This record gives sequence, structure tokens and C-alpha cells, in this order.
Amino acid sequence: MIKLGIAGVCGKMGRRIFDLAAADKDFEVNFALERKGIPQIGKELGKVKISSNPDGLFLVDVFIDFTAAEAADINLDYAAKYKKPLVLGTTGLTDAQLKKVEEVSKVIPVVFSPNMAVGVNVLFSVLPEIARKLGPEYSIEIVEAHHKTKKDSPSGTAKKLAEVLAQATNKAIPTHAIRLGDIVGDHTVIFCGNSERIEVRHQAHTRDLFVLGALKAAKWVFNKPAGLYSMQDVLKG
Repeated sequence: MIKLGIAGVCGKMGRRIFDLAAADKDFEVNFALERKGIPQIGKELGKVKISSNPDGLFLVDVFIDFTAAEAADINLDYAAKYKKPLVLGTTGLTDAQLKKVEEVSKVIPVVFSPNMAVGVNVLFSVLPEIARKLGPEYSIEIVEAHHKTKKDSPSGTAKKLAEVLAQATNKAIPTHAIRLGDIVGDHTVIFCGNSERIEVRHQAHTRDLFVLGALKAAKWVFNKPAGLYSMQDVLKG
């Protein structure tokens, strides 16, 4: 059984990670981390007390962080301090923070992905091949939509889609962001020629999609050697 720590456990993603992990026989959630000052600190969630002290990381086998860029530095520091495998799904990281992820991955195994959904990670693999086969006559643009409270724009997923397509085409890929209502996450890649248009779309119906991917990554990264991994590595088994 994997002893699991969860950062941001009172947030929308953190709470779903807790709920689904608690229902999974392969996990025991024994560390629930939240930022200082929120009223839930010290209260019980299942069999654990919500804590604001990152030193509790010494208790876990794997740590999952789906919080905010402001919390990334301290969570990375403590995961490295206690040498705990990390599943990192936080988006909106600065260049300096991305560099820090690389440095920390020399000490611990880190699965880092802007999107943990299996379907999206399949798209990261197949879309470059579509672009290469269609050739330079086709223009490519990305449209992404998320809920109105999402902080980063464009999304980390859209940036990754643009990155893999740019590598395949040697062209910058325009990206358009929409922030409306309670949209969980929609990403559409449009390939447009003179007489036809191809659209490849991924729609997330629930955050559980990302949670299940994160838990899959947590099982995979347990006992892996230090290194920077992606969901592509997890899906390869």
C-alpha cells in the first residue's frame, strides 16, 4: 500500500484526489497539506488531520501537488528535503520554477505534466504526426476554454499542445483562450487547408479525469529512480 500525501487538500482538485485515493485499496492517505491561515487547519479529513506544516512529508511514500504556482517552491523544497517522489500537476509556473523542477528531479523522481488526462497525453503523441502528414499547406491554431476562475491563460495544456506542434512544423502555433462559467477544460486543435478543415477536440467532463491520471502516475512513480518524467512515461508502463 502506498502512503500518499496531498497538497491543497481542501481545494477542488485536492479534495477529489483525497476522495478517490481513499476509495482505492492501493493507497493510504496519511498526510493532508493546506496553506496556513485557512479555517480547516487542524480539522480531521477521514483519518488524517489537515496540516499546514510541510514537515509532515516525512510520513509519505508519494506526494501529489495540484495547487498554485505560489506554493510550488516550498512544496518542491520539502519533497526534495525528504526525498519523496512527486506528482506535479500545478500549471502557470515561471521559468525559474520550471528550472527548479528540473533541479529537484536530480534528487527525486518527478512526474510533471500540465494535464494528467490519458486522452490529452495521447494527443500530445498523435497531433505532431497529423501535422507532419498534412504538411505546411495547413494552418494550425488552438482554442482552449476553462472556467472563469482559472488563473493561467493560456492553459498549460494549450501551451504543451502548441509546443509539440511547433516542434513538428517549425512554426509558432497561435493559441486562443476563453474563460467562461464552470467549463472544466476544452481544447481544440484546428488544421485548416484551402478546401477542408480538421478539428481534434478533447473535452473534460469532470475533474475526476485528471485525478485518475494523477493517481495512476503516483502508482507508477513509487520506487522509481530520480529523474524528470511525463505522463508519456507513465502510459508506456
